[in-house]
Amino acid sequence: MNSDLKSRLRGYAIDEGFDSLRICRPWDVPQVPARLKAYVDNGYHGQMGWLAERQAWRGNPNALWPEAKSVIMLGESYAPEHDPMAVMGMPDRGAISVYAQNRDYHDIVKKRLKRVARWLIEAAKSDFGEVGVKVFVDTAPVPEKALGMAAGLGWQGKHANLVSRDLGNWFFIGSVFTTLELPVDAPEIDHCGSCSSCLQACPTDAFVAPYRLDARRCISYLTIEHHGPVDAELRSALGNHIYGCDDCLAACPWNKFAVAAREARYHARADLVAPRLAELVRLDDAAFRAHFAGSPVKRVGRNRFVRNVLYAIGNSGDAGLKGVAQELCEDADAVVRDAARWAVARLG
Repeated sequence: MNSDLKSRLRGYAIDEGFDSLRICRPWDVPQVPARLKAYVDNGYHGQMGWLAERQAWRGNPNALWPEAKSVIMLGESYAPEHDPMAVMGMPDRGAISVYAQNRDYHDIVKKRLKRVARWLIEAAKSDFGEVGVKVFVDTAPVPEKALGMAAGLGWQGKHANLVSRDLGNWFFIGSVFTTLELPVDAPEIDHCGSCSSCLQACPTDAFVAPYRLDARRCISYLTIEHHGPVDAELRSALGNHIYGCDDCLAACPWNKFAVAAREARYHARADLVAPRLAELVRLDDAAFRAHFAGSPVKRVGRNRFVRNVLYAIGNSGDAGLKGVAQELCEDADAVVRDAARWAVARLG
């Protein structure tokens, strides 16, 4: 009976827009607590204090909701239609991570997860009675990558992201915890072999070893999570990245199996594929909010975003951009002022 329900559940999830569904138990990730503790103890989490504060939940999904008996892990492709690395050769343009080039995936994935969860409640009611469910995207203290590997959704590559034989590494992860005991899938094994393309692609040498990322040197962390000025030694390595970084993801050979995103809201907005730095740096707070309405970029705020744009201008080597950087040397925000003066000095 449960196997039939699982099969129908998978079919419904695929119809809803997900590309993959696998199941594990909440306690199938016993390695997580020790690894998380070592990560935090080494300080690799940087300013992401929530990793340290919620170790009990993030390290043990069963503690998050003791009644849960199954974790339904779902993957949804956001594979780009364009070459995400082409913008690297355009120093007067900014590079925005593929996942942030249109609508915020948190809202889209969570609504899909809720529909899948509601379907499960109704489908199971006649045979199993009341079924409890909770849905999570990556804003909750859930070790999604470890659970994804335990469920067979993919394996954690040397770049610390989940990789799938069917989807490459361009996919979002969501989970549905449930009190219903569903048949589990076999865990996925590591298929990276001797490949180190992702490690070699990192502009800031953020990987202290395969599978171990020091977020304090990661461009995604520096441009999104890091408050205040970026260390001077790292600014030049940021290149023209202004929000996130896809270098290690784009380098993965398994992307040859990636399927194009079915969701149109993940397809890149034309104005965010390679936006002009000269236009972005002039955004005030209201214009920034309007320009990035509905986008993940909006969460960093105008000041941090413009800081990133100024670093990119400083790295551009384009003296024609010196004037727009000079306009912000007396900006109201101290971090923006610092970035503007750094950019002017670099171009001078």
